Amino acid sequence: MSNFSFLSRVLEMLGPASGAGEDVYAWERLESELGFGFPEDYRKIIDSYAPVMLNHHLYLHHPATSRWNLGESIERSATAFSEVDWEDVGVEWDPRGALGLEKLEFGTPRGLVEIAGSDRSEVVFWAPSLDWPRGRIFCLWGMEGFYEYRFTFSEWLYRYLVGEDMIGPNSAAFYPGPVHFRRLPMSPEDKSVTWVGPDRGM
Repeated sequence: MSNFSFLSRVLEMLGPASGAGEDVYAWERLESELGFGFPEDYRKIIDSYAPVMLNHHLYLHHPATSRWNLGESIERSATAFSEVDWEDVGVEWDPRGALGLEKLEFGTPRGLVEIAGSDRSEVVFWAPSLDWPRGRIFCLWGMEGFYEYRFTFSEWLYRYLVGEDMIGPNSAAFYPGPVHFRRLPMSPEDKSVTWVGPDRGM
């Protein structure tokens, strides 16, 4: 299945766009600060639906919003994970070999960049230096270990939403029926708004 068809299937599954919308300048600013560009399928999904929580767990942030801002999220994540002594953590597998690094880097063109996360202590990283322009996805569940997925983001998200193990073994969080959306509030006064996408026949 081609990358385009996975993006098309994700957009069909999620339904009409409901996010912050396309902001080319916000993406350009973020990519200039980070020193690399994001894949087109990731940008399309983020522009169409973020900031949002999908299926009760998965958070997607947007580069143009003041809250749930993608750039700020990447910066916080890079700071937090850079402070971890990965030798002491003793994860079963880490991506240094795949990345060609002696020490893990976060938020850099050579390292790992957080592009999504969940309320289940799941972190979805993208490695921009590998398989360009696709990059490569590495997922961390708690501190048990990193798991590598050689998929585009649209393929990874499609498989995640249909209930495959996409964070590591036995990690699936499948919800039958349409995909559930929760709009992330833009201010402390905002009320949570939820809705569902089109019927999936699942």
